[in-house]
Amino acid sequence: MSRLPSLNALRCFEAAARSGSFSRAAAELNVTQSAVSHQVRQLEQWFGLTLFDRLGRQTMPTQKGQELARSLAEAFDIMSAACRRLQQSEQGPALTIAALPSFATIWLIPRLSQFLGGHPDISIKVVYAFADHKIDFGEVDIAVLWGPGEWEGCRSTRLLPGSTVPICNPIYLEKEGPFDVPQAILGKPLLHDTDRLDWQNWMRHAGLKHAGPSPGPIFQDFNLLRAAALAGQGIALCPRSLIADDLASGRLVQLFDTDIKHDYAYSIIEPASGSGRRTEALDIFKDWLLSTAKGK
Repeated sequence: MSRLPSLNALRCFEAAARSGSFSRAAAELNVTQSAVSHQVRQLEQWFGLTLFDRLGRQTMPTQKGQELARSLAEAFDIMSAACRRLQQSEQGPALTIAALPSFATIWLIPRLSQFLGGHPDISIKVVYAFADHKIDFGEVDIAVLWGPGEWEGCRSTRLLPGSTVPICNPIYLEKEGPFDVPQAILGKPLLHDTDRLDWQNWMRHAGLKHAGPSPGPIFQDFNLLRAAALAGQGIALCPRSLIADDLASGRLVQLFDTDIKHDYAYSIIEPASGSGRRTEALDIFKDWLLSTAKGK
């Protein structure tokens, strides 16, 4: 250990090189940006060479810095895995599941008691997964994401189909309907998830070639969109599989069979073969997800 530089300096350097920013590294490590800069300078003095090229406000690792950062990332992953294995050996099997907020709220959590009742020895932690954030499989065992295909460096298993249809609150339907044909929704309030592209796509599929969707409110995520639909604020496009309970209970009603997003799905995402932590508990949970999605 006497031949190693400060562990804090190595951690600060690796975080800065990986994130491409001293400020992001500081936020990740919960320290100040000046503390990161100080630790990196100390490390450069220890090695006697420059680890970052500083171009104005930009800092990019040098070639030697990139080599060191890759090695450190592997070393920290090994240390993290070793600590995790020891922790689990004392506490029993534990799984961390990253899920989109909508999937976690609407589908996973209402069913999770079934799994916990059958496997009381397995500890579960559910965390948010966000569409624009890469999953850190050093901290997460398995994830459920929404998308049209493969995820780089990962393997995926389709869990719930993405077929997306128009829905609304039954009270809204009674008040504003009937909606016997797609043309009947023209001029009605439409609810949008993130942007208005899905409604434009649906209208093309429904044969409304010259119609543009009503402005209507845009919601940042699906939980907000669903809440607006349940509150009777308009017509929304929703993945049928995710709101199956709402449809079965009558809280929401499907207006038309015309659907979009056939190539999308809620998928189980895992690290590429050979790079993840395969455990019996993980296999049990994945099998439970798949069988529950199939209604078994």
